[in-house]
Amino acid sequence: MLRYCRADQLEEWFVHGAADGFNLLAPTYPIGLVEFAELVIPTLQKRGLFRTEYEASTLRGNLGLPIPENRYAAARLQAKVA
Repeated sequence: MLRYCRADQLEEWFVHGAADGFNLLAPTYPIGLVEFAELVIPTLQKRGLFRTEYEASTLRGNLGLPIPENRYAAARLQAKVA
């Protein structure tokens, strides 16, 4: 019951645009976090609301951010050309 109540509430907020992400603060640690991970997350995954795998191997890649140019490597290349 607990898992569906929490999952239903998170789904409602997300689907209706009330939230685009969540920060978790377990009421009791570590059991509150363990319960969320073992009960709520699998329910959200079954509903297609929580990823089951990461798309990339880095945080930057999972956020869809480009890899910035290394300013030191760029300066070294310019020094070789000059």
